Amino acid sequence: MGIQAFPTALQAVIQQGFLEREFQEGLRSKLGFRAIADREPFPAAIGETITKTRKGLKAPVTTPLNPSGNTNLDNGLSPSGWTVEQYSLAVNMYGDTIDLNMVTSRVGIAGQFMKNAQTNGIQAMQSLDRLARDALFGGYLGGNTRVTATLGAPATTVAVDDIRGFRNVLVNGVLLPVSVSNTLTVVIGASSYTVSGATADGSNVSTAPGGISGTLTTTANVTVLNGTLGNAVVAATAPSVKRPSGRATTAALLATDYLTMQDVLAAVADLRSNNVPPVTESGLYHCQIDDRQLLGLFKDADFKTLYRGAYQSDTYKNGQIIDLMGVRFIPTTESPQQTLAGVVVHRAIVCGQGAIIEGDFTENGYSDVGDNDSLKVMVDDVCMVTREPLDRLQQIVAQSWYWIGGFTLPTDATASTLIIPTATNSYYKRAVVIESA
Repeated sequence: MGIQAFPTALQAVIQQGFLEREFQEGLRSKLGFRAIADREPFPAAIGETITKTRKGLKAPVTTPLNPSGNTNLDNGLSPSGWTVEQYSLAVNMYGDTIDLNMVTSRVGIAGQFMKNAQTNGIQAMQSLDRLARDALFGGYLGGNTRVTATLGAPATTVAVDDIRGFRNVLVNGVLLPVSVSNTLTVVIGASSYTVSGATADGSNVSTAPGGISGTLTTTANVTVLNGTLGNAVVAATAPSVKRPSGRATTAALLATDYLTMQDVLAAVADLRSNNVPPVTESGLYHCQIDDRQLLGLFKDADFKTLYRGAYQSDTYKNGQIIDLMGVRFIPTTESPQQTLAGVVVHRAIVCGQGAIIEGDFTENGYSDVGDNDSLKVMVDDVCMVTREPLDRLQQIVAQSWYWIGGFTLPTDATASTLIIPTATNSYYKRAVVIESA
């Protein structure tokens, strides 16, 4: 059934592309976390997982060859290979729909039709943006948590607020569950311990956004001093998390711990130490940040000194920052927040190129609908489908959208100090989270 099945008032809207335009404006109404992602086609079926391999480099050679060994066919050389690491990407289908009853609608049919399309576009944008946000923070907050219950006596199990980042360890480039044979080094309080297991609570009480509360099992007893409520628990491979005044945990933040220029510069320094390239199109690192956290910079003494007397600058006239310190600040309302002991915790994330990967389904999941291509519109890899009235009274037009894809975080564990002397030990090196009041 083609476009002729629609009322005349709607046929012109569809044929002239007005509907696509409304949907497209909704999708591109603002920048968000999805804008950070590198996109890759995904050929597998819905619900399947594909594993990709990323190659590392070889360590530099600084020892001269021994002339006496320069013999035979190998000239005294032994072959060496480069390291590998893998990451997995799964795709699922997301979507929603809205109905337009052409009889009971109290506004003009064409106007309501286009507004529905715009609303669908905004919903699709926000949905994909949150999926990207959750993937980013889910990885880059992992391995940084705190003790939630003081030990009554030395023990090998410690309750923590979030076990993300403690459940897997890279072995020969492959992420495997932490176990007795695949252990993870963790600092609890002031001492280093070896973790052999991470178990989620039956009832999740984590205060972290998307966190999973649970217990860590160590191979040796944790002292009561280290296993005290509020002490930091940090994995040796944890991503970098910056906080004002050097606060060790999220719960240690005070209401006066605002974002400072030094926090941003420290995040940039970490990225540059790992040789993370800036985002290609801008040549800058991108910082997704909410406006209230951003305004903390205006209270920073270093920032005030920098802009002293510059009252004609756009920064002060507009009350916002675009490019500063090698970073492009992108205000968003989607940054995860939480309230701990009366302190509202804000989170920004400074990202370089390749911090997150978006896999977009490319096969026949987006097959043509009906007999006319105008009933299906692809906008920014999201499919909008308009269905003609099929109900008994031929009154209800269905307007729907769906997206088949997924987000994942690639690791850079092979970029070790052998390859980059200033590199950190983090698995995830391409972004830094900044927490502040």
